[in-house]
Amino acid sequence: MKKGACLGIVTGQGRQLASKWAKTAALLTHPHIAPHIPPTRLFSGANLRSMLSACETVVIKPVIGAGGRGVMKVGSEAGAYTYTYYSTKRSFHSFEGLLQALRSLLKGRRYLIQRGIRLAGIHGRPIDYRVKHVKVGDTWVIRAMVGRLARPGLFVTNLCRGGTLLSAAEGIGRSLSRSLVSRKKAEMRALTRIATAVLESRYPGIGQLGFDYGIDQTGKIWIFEVNTRPQ
Repeated sequence: MKKGACLGIVTGQGRQLASKWAKTAALLTHPHIAPHIPPTRLFSGANLRSMLSACETVVIKPVIGAGGRGVMKVGSEAGAYTYTYYSTKRSFHSFEGLLQALRSLLKGRRYLIQRGIRLAGIHGRPIDYRVKHVKVGDTWVIRAMVGRLARPGLFVTNLCRGGTLLSAAEGIGRSLSRSLVSRKKAEMRALTRIATAVLESRYPGIGQLGFDYGIDQTGKIWIFEVNTRPQ
């Protein structure tokens, strides 16, 4: 990894920090934020085997990347394994076969493994939320809170992958309950402010953040990642 990707670089939009692992590690130090981050490890065969033994589904994504590029879903059930990459799904009878196929896709790049979350969805399509937080002078301001509904047949919600943009209120109302809209939006705002304070104290100079949230089927909010150059 290039040094700039780890330490961050300063641009006209504030400091950039590309590494998802660095930002996740920082957020895990806060006792209120840590419970909202799915278990996350750096990719290795041993870590993948361990996480699949603890949960049926994990998501593998590049340490440095955006737009849903390179994101895969991996599952295990009854001794069989699968991975889904965009709309392609492959099955394997052994963990070794799965690992060999994944390594050919990863091509030596650094990836994270994150526990899969059963998101509340709309007609079987998962939805997540982007909250954009921008520093204006000395004050942080929430500029946007929107939902992103995955294209039918895909698990990634990114708009550049065919996802549909919704208001956060519509997404929460349709996937959970209209009675929960105000409460869940308030929770995301509160998490955003706390997490921003953590990241700014660790990485002074950041000027904008894009938080990717998911809400599971029980209503719990999860922080999947934070971007310093939100699209």
